[in-house]
Amino acid sequence: MIKINQDFLQKTSDKAKDSSRKRMNYNYHPTYKDGFQRFLNAMEPGSYIRPHKHENPDRDEAFIALRGKMLVIVFNNDGSIKNHCIISPDGENVGVEIPARTFHTVLSLEENSVAYEAKEGPYIPKNDINSASWAPPEGTPEAEVYLKHLLQQLHLA
Repeated sequence: MIKINQDFLQKTSDKAKDSSRKRMNYNYHPTYKDGFQRFLNAMEPGSYIRPHKHENPDRDEAFIALRGKMLVIVFNNDGSIKNHCIISPDGENVGVEIPARTFHTVLSLEENSVAYEAKEGPYIPKNDINSASWAPPEGTPEAEVYLKHLLQQLHLA
């Protein structure tokens, strides 16, 4: 049995704070070849995950909030927001499932936010995600502007 406790969540959050990307994964699957990928995804406000979809191969993905508060956004193919949901362990929505071929992103709204994420494997870096051409790449000045714009659109900034 693998226990997921508050102390371990905090250690993972601390690593996210120290990361230049403001997020950190802790994998529970032994290798990237596993057919069931599951991990903690600790993220801090300001972390940017470029909108993407899992397609060819198609993969569904699930996020369950263990701590903090996160915003999950689903997009139309043109980049307009189709739907969004705030997830938190004590909120109305504690998690979401994202179907394959759906553009999406996850943003942290509170410090020390951690989600349990699960998706089909294996993880193959070159074709795991299809990044949205209409969204800026991670690590660029445009990404910071885009992140703020998303939050403003949803009246969360």
